[in-house]
Amino acid sequence: MQSTDLPNLDEQSFETPDLTRLQPAQRATHAPRILLLYGSARERSYSRLLTEEAARLLRKLGAEPRIFDPRGLPLPDDAPESHPKVQELRELVQWSEGMVWTSPERHGAMTSILKAQIDWIPLSVGAVRPTQGKTLAVMQVSGGSQSFNALNQMRVLGRWMRLITIPNQSSVAKAFLEFDEAGRMKPSAYYERVVDVMEELVKFTLLTRDTADYLVDRYSERRESAEALSQRVNQRSI
Repeated sequence: MQSTDLPNLDEQSFETPDLTRLQPAQRATHAPRILLLYGSARERSYSRLLTEEAARLLRKLGAEPRIFDPRGLPLPDDAPESHPKVQELRELVQWSEGMVWTSPERHGAMTSILKAQIDWIPLSVGAVRPTQGKTLAVMQVSGGSQSFNALNQMRVLGRWMRLITIPNQSSVAKAFLEFDEAGRMKPSAYYERVVDVMEELVKFTLLTRDTADYLVDRYSERRESAEALSQRVNQRSI
């Protein structure tokens, strides 16, 4: 059915946003499930140390964090999907309701180690997108002055993966000065920003996880699904 005012609009697939569907009668009560990825395999990896600090904060904020160790993960397409590390990563993505990506800045960009992890995450598993509608926070560490190159790249990837990327972010400059010998982050404005980011991530996850399917329900996909259904029905009736 076509609209007279909007002749290109399929009225059967078009829906006016419904506030009641954004206010579910029942909300999940389990701790928000957050997967943390980092982008370095060094023995003293500052992206790993920052990730571990973020995980401690998430636990304090009432979330359930899990950190994926990228060591042993093969290059994308250089091993079958059945590889144990690939399966571990994908299972954690399916389990999660939100994610944290933390990368060093290397040559003005995010590292290949973090990108490889993201590239192993499929855009779809059957008809389900494993990242769509989940929340994302991004952080980076730098060896020199503060920069946002890796953060900007991760935001592009988050949008491509259809993640709800929160507004706040963390960029830790001269990271080698910000952690003590035990690997704990020192008190600073950088540390406070990390607290801010994790707090915001948990809030956004609690706000969206029960309505994620509705938030990412799209007119174009409903219309495509309706057309596919119509074709199947018509083919069967021939």
